[in-house]
Amino acid sequence: MIRAALGLVGLLGALAVVPPASAEGNTDYSVLMISRERLEVATSCEIGIYLNDQLAARLFQEQSTSFNLPPGPVDVRMRLLPGQMPGCAAGVEDQRSTRLNLKAGQISKYRIATGPHGLELRQANLGY
Repeated sequence: MIRAALGLVGLLGALAVVPPASAEGNTDYSVLMISRERLEVATSCEIGIYLNDQLAARLFQEQSTSFNLPPGPVDVRMRLLPGQMPGCAAGVEDQRSTRLNLKAGQISKYRIATGPHGLELRQANLGY
């Protein structure tokens, strides 16, 4: 009984040291929107969106995605993903990424297009 009481007192003491979670503080972030709304990429294959070399989204035709990111630089890379569609097997592809410098409170919209070196991002109008 004494052990349980001491354990409970110790646990409560440890919880008092940990600061409470709060939604307040540094809430500055930027919004990055990437769309594949237009038929500029002539493939039915799924396109993978990589942020800082981590797969963050997968897009088919007529889809878009958005990310709430901290301000600062972010590397964006795209590649065709192998999947259910025939002919979507990954081959030799360009591993270049686009570096975007995001600012707090900024909303940026890009669309996926095909350029001379493969898939690329082009700035798009926010439309509102």
